[in-house]
Amino acid sequence: MINILLSGCNGRMGQVITRLASQRDDLKIAAGYDQNTSIQNTYPVFSDLSKCDVNVDVIIDFSHPAALDSLMSYAITKKVPAVVATTGLSNLQIQVLKDASKRIPVFFSANMSLGVNLLIDLVKKAARVLEKDFDIEIVEKHHNQKIDAPSGTALAIADAINTSLEQQQEYIYDRHSRRKKRSKTEIGIHAVRGGTIVGDHSVIFAGNDEIIEINHTAMSKEIFAVGSLNAAAFLYKKNPGMYNMDDLIQSK
Repeated sequence: MINILLSGCNGRMGQVITRLASQRDDLKIAAGYDQNTSIQNTYPVFSDLSKCDVNVDVIIDFSHPAALDSLMSYAITKKVPAVVATTGLSNLQIQVLKDASKRIPVFFSANMSLGVNLLIDLVKKAARVLEKDFDIEIVEKHHNQKIDAPSGTALAIADAINTSLEQQQEYIYDRHSRRKKRSKTEIGIHAVRGGTIVGDHSVIFAGNDEIIEINHTAMSKEIFAVGSLNAAAFLYKKNPGMYNMDDLIQSK
């Protein structure tokens, strides 16, 4: 049995992960970490990690970027592998993860959905074929409570495309102040916020007289919860290093 410390356990995603973990036989949530301790769970919840006296095998982080430093300090001190699924991390915080991965296993993905990561693989192949004749635009849609924009997934898609192209592209986030024609060396990234949209990502390849669009729509948050639990099971007893969804997919 794999014992998990769930960071952000009393948030919306944390509660979904808690419910789905209770249905599995190979792992369980043994403790939680959250500033909000008002929700009663079947496991103890700590607002201060230094007071956590529960032995855990893996950490799952679905919280807020502000919690990352204390969480990684705890993970390194206790030598506990960490699955980091929190979005909106800065480049400096991503470097913190890379530094930590030299001492513990770290699993980091901008999106924990298997489908999204398959989309990324498909758009990389499409970009290589269509690079010279097609413009590339990315449109992401999320609920009206999402703070960061564009989404971490949209940026991950753009980065994946850029690594596949011969010529590096510039990311353009806002066109209303750009009074000029679109260049051939840019990727447009657009964010939509509204209602209860779980997550929708579209990559548009627009050429002369034809359009190719690759799309992924998340119908519920469960797909991200399942992905994070699978990542925790995958990361258990791994050697120190940086892991991602590609590693998980290839292990199947």
